[in-house]
Amino acid sequence: MSFPNIILLLLVAIVGGTLNSVAGGGSFFTFPALIFTRVPPIAANATSTVALWPGSVASVGAYRRELSTLDRRLLVVMTVTSLIGGLLGAILLLKTPASIFEFLLPYLLLTATLLFAGSGFVSKKLKARHLEKSSITIAQLVWISIAQLIIAVYGGYFGGGIGILMLATLALMGLDNIHSMNALKTLLASCINGVAVVTFIIAGAVYWPQTLLMIVGAIIGGYGGAYYARKIDQKWVRLFVIIIGFAMTLYFFIKP
Repeated sequence: MSFPNIILLLLVAIVGGTLNSVAGGGSFFTFPALIFTRVPPIAANATSTVALWPGSVASVGAYRRELSTLDRRLLVVMTVTSLIGGLLGAILLLKTPASIFEFLLPYLLLTATLLFAGSGFVSKKLKARHLEKSSITIAQLVWISIAQLIIAVYGGYFGGGIGILMLATLALMGLDNIHSMNALKTLLASCINGVAVVTFIIAGAVYWPQTLLMIVGAIIGGYGGAYYARKIDQKWVRLFVIIIGFAMTLYFFIKP
């Protein structure tokens, strides 16, 4: 890596770690930056996933109390489907020819950006709900499992926007406590990305110098930058991420 690339990736990882701890959307910065520094797209996706994963794992610990209130059957079923789907998605990514992934890339970025842009509206609607907690039926478990498997495959393959997809699915299936839903979403995202991380490492798809550098940056951003980012109105942080997401989408659509 050249010195300018080292500085760029470190700064981008700090921004990504900060955003993930405040509003999400860190991969909108880390993934394109890796491509700009000449990392091939598939390897860039794998490297970005590995670099940002430790931060999501750390977030799970903050939700221990909320997770303990959830139906154990739901936790087991969704964790298992997340691991299976994440593995399938990661394998699918590694089996995808580079030319096809490059063709799909702007559409994947557009999908992720639109999901992120709509997440504020969905979260606001969920917070407005005050339903009594009800037990989850077998039929609901089946439908949740199918939906989560599809989301997990997408998450293992690319991953942008899986959080809002999971929140929307959980809401449709009758869960109504936004804190418990966020806790479950964080756990499942860690499972999806975790199994993808292991798959990418075993397959040798990770660029380790970039990964280690960006892990350091993500940690700095997650623990340091977030302190200052929280002082900014979250709507401006989200708007910033959305603008970057659309800009990156446009860039990859017109990129020769």
